[in-house]
Amino acid sequence: MQSDFDLLIIGGGINGCGIARDAAGRGLSVCLAEMGDIGGATSSASTKLFHGGLRYLEYFEVRLVREALKERETLLRAMPHISWPMRFVLPYHHSMRFDSSTPTSRLLNTVMPWMKGRRPGWLVRLGLFLYDNLGGRKILPGTTRVDLTSAPEGQPLNPMFETAFEYSDCWVEDARLVVLNARDAEARGAEINPRTKVTLAEPYDGGWRATLTDTKSGEARQVTARMLVNAAGPWVAETLGQTLGSNAPANIRLVRGSHIVTKRLFDHDKCYFFQGQDGRIIFAIPYETDFTLIGTTDADHEDPDTPPRCSDEERDYLVTFINGYLKDPIAANDVVWTYSGVRPLYNDGGGSAAAATRDYVLRNDTVRDAPVLNIFGGKITTYRRLAESALEKIGAVLGPQPDKWTAGVPLPGGDFPVDGFDGLVGDVLRDFPFLSPRHAKRLVRAYGTEARDILGDAKSLGDLGQDFGATLTEAELRWLMDKEYAQRAEDVVWRRSKLGLLLDADQLAAIDTWMRIAR
Repeated sequence: MQSDFDLLIIGGGINGCGIARDAAGRGLSVCLAEMGDIGGATSSASTKLFHGGLRYLEYFEVRLVREALKERETLLRAMPHISWPMRFVLPYHHSMRFDSSTPTSRLLNTVMPWMKGRRPGWLVRLGLFLYDNLGGRKILPGTTRVDLTSAPEGQPLNPMFETAFEYSDCWVEDARLVVLNARDAEARGAEINPRTKVTLAEPYDGGWRATLTDTKSGEARQVTARMLVNAAGPWVAETLGQTLGSNAPANIRLVRGSHIVTKRLFDHDKCYFFQGQDGRIIFAIPYETDFTLIGTTDADHEDPDTPPRCSDEERDYLVTFINGYLKDPIAANDVVWTYSGVRPLYNDGGGSAAAATRDYVLRNDTVRDAPVLNIFGGKITTYRRLAESALEKIGAVLGPQPDKWTAGVPLPGGDFPVDGFDGLVGDVLRDFPFLSPRHAKRLVRAYGTEARDILGDAKSLGDLGQDFGATLTEAELRWLMDKEYAQRAEDVVWRRSKLGLLLDADQLAAIDTWMRIAR
C-alpha cells in the first residue's frame, strides 16, 4: 500500500471527492480520508438541486449565481443518469409580503415606501430575466408565465394564486454524485479511504506526516504528503485547530438545513418555489416517485459533533409555510421522514443564517512551513469549479499543473446523451424483460450505462440473487459493496438510494445481516 503522496485530502464530501478526482486526473498522487461514509454528512443532506440560486440575486451575489448557472448544463451533460432538468413554478400574487433581510428589499423600502412589505411583479420578472441570461443557457428552456386558474400546476394550490412564473433548474442525486466522483478519482489512481480518520497530522520535511486510523478496527498507518487539503466540511475548523495545530482563523458559520418528506402532494412532475412572509423560500419537489420533498430551513448549528436533526419546530415551520400555498393543508403526522444537514458556510458577517453567503473561499496556509489548503463554504452546484480553483491554489505550491480537464467528461455510468435516458431504459427492458418498468428506471437513474454491469447475464429475477424488497437484489448489493464503498444498510438505503422510504425494519435488518456476512 502506498504511503507517500502529493496530496492528503481530509474529507470525503463533494468538495474533497471533487478535488481528488480533478487532482488524480492531472497526475497527482492522492490519498483521501473520510471519517464516515463517503458523502455521509452534508453532501447527502442537500435539497438535491443543481441551481443557480435565484434568491442569491437579492444579495447581489452575481458572480456566484453566474458561475452556478453556467455549471448546471456542464454538469448535466456529465451525469444525465443522476441529474436531469426540472421546471420550477413560482406562484405570485400582488400581496406577497417580505421582510427587510436583503439589500434589494431594504432599497425598495427606502426609495419606494408605498411598496413596503411587497415584492413587486417587475422585480420577480427582472430576477428571472437575469437568471435566464447570466449563464449562457443552451439546453434548459427559459421562463414562461403560467395561468394557475387553468393549468394543472394550479390544482394543488390555494385559489388565491392565479399567476405563476415557470423557470428551469436541475435535480441531482447528491450522495450518488459524491460516490461517483470518488469512484472516478480512484479509477484515475487516487486512494479512497472511507471510515478512516486522520487522527494526527504534523509538519514533516516540508510537507506532512499523518496517522490514518480505521474507525472500526482501530488499525493505524502513517502516510506522508507534500501538501494537505482540509475539506472537512463542518469539521474544517476542528481539523484546522485540533488535528493540524494551526492558529489561523476558520471563518466558518455552521447552518442547519432541515427537510421533510410527505406522501405525494401533486400529480405533475414540476417543482414549486414558494416565498414566505419572513423573506425565506422553500421548495416542494417530486421525490422518489411516491413522495414530495419540502425544504429547507436555515438555523445556526453550534457543534459539528452534534448530529443534525429536524426539530419539531423546524418541521412545524415547514408545514405551516407550505400550508400557506396548498388548497388541502397537511399536518405534522403527514410527514413520513425528515433529514438535516449542516452547511459549513463562509462567515462573511451576514446577519441571519439565511443571509450567509453560499460562495466558497479557498485559502493557502502553512503550519511550520507545511502547506495546507483550507476549503471554506461552497455549494454542490459549483463543486467542479471549486475543484478547479483548488488545483490552481495547489499548483501555486507544488508547481504548475496540467490543464483543466473535467468539464464535459462523464462520471461513471453517464456516457449517454442528455436526452437519452428513456431510450436507455427501453434498451434495458428489451434485454432484461423480466424487470418491471419501475425497476429498470430505478437502475438506470442510479447507475446509467452501468446498470447492465449489475444485471450481467441474468435471465430472470432469480439470477439476481436474494430479493430484499423494493427491487433491491443481492446483485445490486454486491455492486454497492465492491464498487461504491457501502458497508452498512444505511449506506445503501439512505445514501446510495432512498429505498429506506419503502423498506421496513425487518428488511433493513436482513440487508445489514447479509452485508455483514458478505464482508
